[in-house]
Amino acid sequence: MKPFEKAAILFLLKHLLSGIAGAVVLGTGLLWFDVARLATLIGNSEYGLVAIVMLYGSLMLTFGSVAMGIGIMALNEDTRP
Repeated sequence: MKPFEKAAILFLLKHLLSGIAGAVVLGTGLLWFDVARLATLIGNSEYGLVAIVMLYGSLMLTFGSVAMGIGIMALNEDTRP
């Protein structure tokens, strides 16, 4: 693997992980504070585990993609005063 390829992959992974961290915080907050009675609904469902996996999975996919997109779009910013 060439050095610039390794740097690009690490750059994207860093942004992906920051997006995943944000998704975990949001998902946990939604369940902890029972927003719109979501935790109650999931707790009373026989498919609660599937619902939690889908909630966290979709949030991680969305937030990770957005974070990587923001990182890519910010690469060519002009930082001159």
